[in-house]
Order: sequence, then structure tokens, then C-alpha cells
Amino acid sequence: MKFTETKLTGAYIVELEPIRDNRGFFSRVICRHEFEELGLTTDFVQANLTFSNQKGTLRGMHYQIVPHKEVKLVRCTRGAIYDVIVDMRPDSPTYLQWLALELTADNRRMIYIPGEFAHGYMTLRDETEVFYEVAQFYAPEYERGFRWNDPAVNIEWPEADRLVMSDKDRAWPNFVPESVGRWNGGQAAVETVR
Repeated sequence: MKFTETKLTGAYIVELEPIRDNRGFFSRVICRHEFEELGLTTDFVQANLTFSNQKGTLRGMHYQIVPHKEVKLVRCTRGAIYDVIVDMRPDSPTYLQWLALELTADNRRMIYIPGEFAHGYMTLRDETEVFYEVAQFYAPEYERGFRWNDPAVNIEWPEADRLVMSDKDRAWPNFVPESVGRWNGGQAAVETVR
């Protein structure tokens, strides 16, 4: 596997390194040794699968707070998504900065998302499926979120003919920074990886 650290410390793009022959290919998706060499979590306790019927389905922005912060390893197994992560660590130099990455069934890339990061995505194709592993059990009382279009974070989403969202995601409030002195209004360096 190939690990590329992003501008958001602790977040990695994980790419497969397939071994090909006339049958197709073989590739490892998780290797405890390789993850541990980078200090990454390998103890995933839950695996989730989402399926979205329509292009333009937006899920997010979600995160869990300490002591139930979620480390995630996300992969699109069918279709394509515009995946977004936001650093929610108030003491981080990249606090409230975001990164967008296209994950597709074809490119087979994954994103390793540290704990205390918000996560969301928009489907880029109809009938899209996303598989992700989580290193913490879901704890609804520790779940937090903010509006997908919150100006405090200023995420640049792709255009959608029709935006499909749950009532819960539509109802998230705007983000209120815990440390206003460090808040950069979402104007810091942004990276979109295609």
C-alpha cells in the first residue's frame, strides 16, 4: 500500500498497489504492520456500508467528540464520491481547514481520517456505495455536526442538480468555534485531490 500524508496532519490517502496477472489483480487493503509503522490505528471495531440512490446525495458533516472520537478508513466501492474531511482539533495548526478527495470504485483510493475530524461526502454518480471502518463504537450522545455549507468552514462542494439530504443533516447548526482566537474562518490552505 502507498500512504500519502495530506496537508491535514494525521490524514492519509491510502492507495492500493495491485499485483496483476492474467486473472486480474491482488492487493492488500489493510496491513497492521504498515499502519503501525506510521502510528495509525489498526483496531477497527465497526464496519459500515452506505448506499445512495441519486447523484447529489450529501451526508455530513459529522464527528464524535472525546472520549468517543472516531478514526475512519473510507472507501467508495461503487460509483464515486467527493469526500471531505475537516480538522476539528482546536490545538491543531490546521484547525477548521478542510480537504476534499474524489474516491471512486475505479481509483480504489481510501482516506484515513484521524479522530476529531469531521467527515462528509457528496455522491458524484447514481447508485453509489461507500464502505468504511471505524475504530470507535457509535455513541449518539457524543455525536456532533455542522451545516454542510457553513461559512465558518467554507467547503467548496461540486454543483448538484438536486441536493438530497436527510432531515438530520439539514438541521445541523452552523459551527461555533470553541477557540475564537484561533479560528481562521475556513480561509486557510485547502487541498482538493483528484
